[in-house]
Amino acid sequence: MLSLALVTSELIKNPIADDMKQVDAVIRDRLKSDVVLIRQVADYVIGSGGKRLRPALVILSAGACGYAGRHHHELAAVVEFIHTATLLHDDVVDASHVRRGRATANSMFGNAAAVLVGDFLYSRAFQMMVDVQNMRIMEVLAEATNTIAEGEVMQLLHVHNADVNEQDYLRVIRSKTAKLFEASGRLGAILAGVPPAREKALADYGMHLGTAFQLVDDILDYSGDLAQTGKNLGDDLAEGKTTLPVIYAMRQGSAAQRGIIRNALINGGLSDFEPVLKTIQQTGALDYTRTQAESSAREARDAVAVLPDSKYKDSLLELATFAVARNY
Repeated sequence: MLSLALVTSELIKNPIADDMKQVDAVIRDRLKSDVVLIRQVADYVIGSGGKRLRPALVILSAGACGYAGRHHHELAAVVEFIHTATLLHDDVVDASHVRRGRATANSMFGNAAAVLVGDFLYSRAFQMMVDVQNMRIMEVLAEATNTIAEGEVMQLLHVHNADVNEQDYLRVIRSKTAKLFEASGRLGAILAGVPPAREKALADYGMHLGTAFQLVDDILDYSGDLAQTGKNLGDDLAEGKTTLPVIYAMRQGSAAQRGIIRNALINGGLSDFEPVLKTIQQTGALDYTRTQAESSAREARDAVAVLPDSKYKDSLLELATFAVARNY
């Protein structure tokens, strides 16, 4: 059902290949439910692929800190369940029809089923984290899920708002996307019982990695290939989402160009996509966004410089590079 679709680099995949198989086994086992619809929707979404970056980060952080137990497999599955729950809810809120190159769960099973199975995954994740019997871990994951929910609401408030600035936008993505990366990096360190400075280093790594990852997603929305990204070009604009390429183009463009973008964001849809894309290209907005993503990736690499040398540290460094270099 599941595959290790992490990244192409062998430097990242090889050290954790066996661990990720264990994570997949945990996911399969903990998806079990007597309710048929839960199994159908959950299997459909979790079995649809994805990069598995967040669970991989739990495994890598645990390995980099010398953890030798088995709880990192459970916690890797926990963060994947939390992430999947947010995707199910996101697609309902955004009325999305395509994710990872195929129909969304809400398109296949309806909005009610998608929301309720997302709730099931959240509750199952909390059952699993309790099993680890570590109050610090529960605190970190409880805070992360709360912050993610706040980020979702902040993003909702920014929809069709052409006046969102870069600072507001970064606050949203650090809450909505990067926070779970931060928690994933922190969890392995907590399991290993490393000093606070090392835990913070891995948490900072996760926050910067997640920020870089989201910025590249924003770039791909205006430059990606559906066959590779699994998303239609211009989805963010169609949904009225003000992302960094749009913010920068508004800041640098002429009055006429700003007017084009403003109208497109307010009205939604794709009727103005071509002139908006042209403005984004002419103002260098994609280059600016990539520069910011590269800066975040560099900060991620710098954060783990304090870790002792290991194959896991090498993978963390490579993962930060991949987050920016990817085209899917």
